[in-house]
Amino acid sequence: MERLSQRTARRIALAAQGFADPRPTGTVDRRHLKRVVGRTGLLQVDSVNVFERAHHMPLFSRLGPYERELLPRAAYVHRDLFEYWGHEASLLPVATHPLLRWRMARAEAGAEGWGRTVRVRQEHPGFVENVLQRIREEGPRTAGELHEANEGGQSRPVGPWWDWSLTKTALEHLFWSGRVTTSTRRGFERVYDLTERVLPPAVLATPTPTEEEAQRELVRIAARAHGVATETDLRDYFRLGVADARAAVRSLVSAGELQPVEVEGWGKPAYLWPGSRVPRRVTASALLSPFDPLVWERSRTSRLFGFDYRIEIYVPAPKRVHGYYVLPFLHDEALRARVDLKSDRKAGVLRVLASWLEPGSDPLSTTQALALELRRAAAWQGLSEVVVEPRGDLAPALGTALR
Repeated sequence: MERLSQRTARRIALAAQGFADPRPTGTVDRRHLKRVVGRTGLLQVDSVNVFERAHHMPLFSRLGPYERELLPRAAYVHRDLFEYWGHEASLLPVATHPLLRWRMARAEAGAEGWGRTVRVRQEHPGFVENVLQRIREEGPRTAGELHEANEGGQSRPVGPWWDWSLTKTALEHLFWSGRVTTSTRRGFERVYDLTERVLPPAVLATPTPTEEEAQRELVRIAARAHGVATETDLRDYFRLGVADARAAVRSLVSAGELQPVEVEGWGKPAYLWPGSRVPRRVTASALLSPFDPLVWERSRTSRLFGFDYRIEIYVPAPKRVHGYYVLPFLHDEALRARVDLKSDRKAGVLRVLASWLEPGSDPLSTTQALALELRRAAAWQGLSEVVVEPRGDLAPALGTALR
């Protein structure tokens, strides 16, 4: 069995995720976006906007500054992408839709989804069909526009995003089931419409594979996106069940599509995607969202980079170690620093609330590269200045570099 060093595994993973590709020197366009999503397989969507929304950041990390409307146009005008549950809520290439219909069928049968979305079909089937009928007749609608008082006379909840009224729950069930999808977004609020009125006809006409075929293909996508991975890594990418993922991996190994390998220090079986690129060096510098596919599986991040990472949004402020919304900083094949960022849009300032150097990293080269990426990020967001707060061991040097 082939044995890979830690460094080789890192280079394979970085190349698979697109960090060995040169950034565009001109205008970033739809082709570049497709190239990135072709590497990653999906973009996780998340509501946190303290610095930048999760689905926008992987493009910036790999391409540099780009026109902000590029992604919404790709998803909601050109229909290159659609929203569904991939790795959590995600934007996925429309070609992936047939591969997730088994999940939609399970949701319709009550075998997939969250507790409320499963129960609403069982307890209020007529209400669910009424919501669907209203969309069919009235056209694209938000949850707020469709909202009716819950049974039992409860008052209308406040807030469209976290409005878990009966209407919102019914919509989430219909979304899980694939009967409705996101037509567009207003701000960050979904506008729902019938799936057959949103997705391209060619996608809708694509035959539905069996569950086993679809899950094998999802593992293939995950394997290409990882380059080298454990079974857990492959399973996590599309949140497959343990038995389903294990069967798919076993089938792909038997067919010669996955190569079993050992990786130094991993302590568990790994699988190499044949044809994965092994660059001699990766020189990328990039700020990484906490929801970037390179780092979203924290145990993999530890195995690849020796970087222990957790997002501390839900940790009480006095107990936070590094900050509220901390981004790892990739530089020369390693995660060299971490920064707690906040975009102060009212003041026109990107605030570095804390900045930390990782052990073994060169302070000078890391600081210079990080300062450059922070300036790029600020300019991309239309912010005029980067302000470094005096928290973290890298703060003094970073503040000097930015001045």
